[in-house]
Amino acid sequence: MISRRRLLTGFVLAWAPLRAAAAQEYKAGKIARIGYLGVSSPSLEPHLVEAFRQGLREFGYVEGQNLTIDYRWAEGQDDRLPSLAAELVRLKPDVIVTTGTPGTLAAMQATKTIPIVTTSSGDAVQAGLVASLAKPGGNVTGLTIFGPELEGKRMELLREAVPRLSRVAVLWNSANPAITSVFKQTQIAAQKLRVTLQPVVEVRRVEDLELAFATIAGARPQALIVLVDRLLLAHRKRIVDFAASRRLPAMYGYRDYVADGGLMSYAPSNTDLHRGAAVYVDKILKGANPANLPVQQPAKLELVINLKTAKALGLTIPQSLLRRADEVIR
Repeated sequence: MISRRRLLTGFVLAWAPLRAAAAQEYKAGKIARIGYLGVSSPSLEPHLVEAFRQGLREFGYVEGQNLTIDYRWAEGQDDRLPSLAAELVRLKPDVIVTTGTPGTLAAMQATKTIPIVTTSSGDAVQAGLVASLAKPGGNVTGLTIFGPELEGKRMELLREAVPRLSRVAVLWNSANPAITSVFKQTQIAAQKLRVTLQPVVEVRRVEDLELAFATIAGARPQALIVLVDRLLLAHRKRIVDFAASRRLPAMYGYRDYVADGGLMSYAPSNTDLHRGAAVYVDKILKGANPANLPVQQPAKLELVINLKTAKALGLTIPQSLLRRADEVIR
């Protein structure tokens, strides 16, 4: 049983009146072409693709009528992204939609002219995706999951769920340039809360996961934090299963982990982010310059807790924490 209360994110609220505008404003008779570059696979992210398509339908774009979407999926292998991005560019789409920073960087390397909309970048400025959030300045804009003090809040919530927490393992993709800021925030938060991060394990490609699991298991931490990254998200079932096998309470940066059996997440809604990407696509198709479209930061964050997992771990989640949850999976 799932109890859920939802608030729309700021970008949806800010641009809700625009949904009355018909897609006919986009060059009458022309079929819009979108390239979609996914880090994961269609079988793992149908809900996100559908959220994006639903957002487009609200503006009047319907596949097979006035819209074509070409999908390319890296299947959780970031090294495939450059060739897939190049394939999309050869199709000459009007807009390329990307998921995650590595995919956006791959698209940027493939084209300097086709507009790129990212559904969920990390620190877009640090990664070099945009000059600034307010004035992107190039052919990239969209939405970011990066927000100030977010990692501190994740650490606080994990400590609240796990009594006497003092040592936490960190799993992260150091090859993702947008996640360096996230890792630094995590270090600062741990220091403030007097929590030791040990071990800190880097996963740069899927082949690194088994060694990462062995390292964490050998260190015997009290809990685990998995930093936001689309490559890791694509392999979330393996990560969640490992945490369960080692009886490790874990905090994640995406709700999807918790839906697959992870303990808890504190994050923007991925489905809302994908619906928000449709807003950018519509504006660009109607003539807006991505260089002048501000990157949107998350305005609403959701705390999701899986009580079934907590019970399996022998954890009693405080009622004060459950009352603050936006979704509780029972």
